[in-house]
Order: sequence, then structure tokens, then C-alpha cells
Amino acid sequence: MRIEVTPADVAASRYAVSPLGETVSALRLHAGQRASDGLGPWVARTRPAYERLRREVPAVGALLRRGGYNADFIQPPPDGTARDFHGELAAVRATPLAQARDELARNLAGPRATPPAYARRIYAAPNVVDLIADAIEESWKALVEPDWPRLRAILERDLVRRAGRLLAYGWGAAVADLDPRLRWIPGDVGVIEIDSNDPDTHSLAGRGLLFVPTVFGTLIAYVEQPWPYAIVYRASGVAELLGPPDPARPDDALDRLVGRSRAAVLRALALPATTSQLVAQLGLSLGGVGDHLTVLREAGLVSRIRTGRAVRYRRTPLGDALCAD
Repeated sequence: MRIEVTPADVAASRYAVSPLGETVSALRLHAGQRASDGLGPWVARTRPAYERLRREVPAVGALLRRGGYNADFIQPPPDGTARDFHGELAAVRATPLAQARDELARNLAGPRATPPAYARRIYAAPNVVDLIADAIEESWKALVEPDWPRLRAILERDLVRRAGRLLAYGWGAAVADLDPRLRWIPGDVGVIEIDSNDPDTHSLAGRGLLFVPTVFGTLIAYVEQPWPYAIVYRASGVAELLGPPDPARPDDALDRLVGRSRAAVLRALALPATTSQLVAQLGLSLGGVGDHLTVLREAGLVSRIRTGRAVRYRRTPLGDALCAD
């Protein structure tokens, strides 16, 4: 797949977080549709909730087929506005029945094993769209919503970083490290080339690109109408930034040097963050994070930067050196 972009597409490009997309991707992770890639502790922690969902909400099991096609309407890209989960879910519920049936029919086709009888009954139900939307909502409540403040902090920080690189350095810097399956080809008309089964070339033509970071998902390119052109990509440092350190992990040299909690704050600043984002991510108190940042700043390990009304902290080169493996 090739996506043609021009300098004019920079101004039209947007950035969005998708709580619904994270919910469906979390289900894919539990269903074994992709490797955990460092998220093993989260998967293990939420496995009982997932197994309960499978027992109590049959449509959860019918949502995804391992190794087969999955209906597109259950995970549309965000529209670039600041929708919350329920706003995104409303778009799923508004899917025309004919479209849902057409996409779900593809779940029944192909060389893969036939879905189980209970899934086929759900696909044939007259209220299939609501059944599937209800399953997504229950999955959000059980798997993602409890961790959403931390997850959102990770995703928003990545968006700030990505937007800054695009505006300051252009397309090459913004997309070159999104995913190993993606390549940037410079030229008068630049090209984002993605390894996929789609051999076509798609042109943004001034409409810009929607960047959607994900914690639980993997690379997805949306190039079909009526959706916006969008790339879902793995947010930076997910494994390290998902939450507080494992309490069972032995102290390392950095922990012994500055203290375990202060070391956690310093490690979490692999990407710039506000105080409130660090509180949400690490589960520490606001006063505790503030005290740690003051000491780290006085020691020359972090610095402050202002972006609009927000004050973000980032590691200095010395802080990066201390956190290096």
C-alpha cells in the first residue's frame, strides 16, 4: 500500500485518541490475535475479567475471529473530534443493519473454521448491532475503563510528541519510526509505503492524515470511504509506561541511587509529561510526584517546558544517561 502526501497535508493532519479502539484491541489481545509485546502482566491481571465476560456476554466471543476477517464496523477510526467512549459507541450503534450483515457475512466465509453455532445465531439476530455494541460496552467497563486515566496519559503524550515532530521536521520525521512495516519515501510527492495486501496507491490530496496511537493494538491503515485516512500505530514505550513498577522487581542501581519512587518518575519521563499525567500513570499522590519532580529538577535530571497552558517535564541528557540500560 502506498499513501501519497504533500506539504499541504501537514496542516490538515489531525491526532486522536480512541477509547473504543483500545477496547476492541484489548479484546483482540486476550483472544490471541496478536502477541502481548510486553503487556503480559496486564493480560494476566485482566484475564479473569475477560473470562467472566466470555461466560456472561456471549457476543464478546462472537466479536472476533482468530485468524479470520473481522467486521469493520466494530472498530471505526475516530473522526478527529474529542469523542469519549460513549460518543464512539454511538457511531457503532448507528451502523445500518444491511452494512453490519454484509460485513458479518464475511466472518462466515473463507477457509477458516466456521464460527460456532452461538456466534452464527448472534450474527443472524435482528438486533445484532445492539448485541455487539453491548458486548463492546461491557468489555470497556471490565477491561479498559479502570485503567483509562493511565492509558490516556500514555496516548496523549505520544500525540504531543508526534505532532511536534510533524510540524517541526515534516513527514519523514513524523512517520519514519511508526512501525517496522512502514517506510517513508521522500520526493516532491512523498510516499508512506506500508506492507499489506493492498497494492493500490492512495492520495491524501490535501485532506491530511489522522494519527491514532494505541496501547493494545497494532498497525492499521484506514484508506476506505467514508472514513478519514488514518494510521493506527503503537504508542512509544508502552511496556515501560503502562503503570507503576512491579513491586516484586528487585531494586536496580537507579532505584538505590535516587529511591524507588523517584526512579519510577524519572523512568516515566521517557516522554514529556505533566504532573497530573504522571500521577495517573504511576498511581502516586499529587504531592509526592511534585516533590520528586522538584528534587529531580534541582539535581539537573529533568527540566520544565510550557506547551500552551500545560507545563510538562522531560528528562535532561543526564537523566537519559541515568535511565539507560
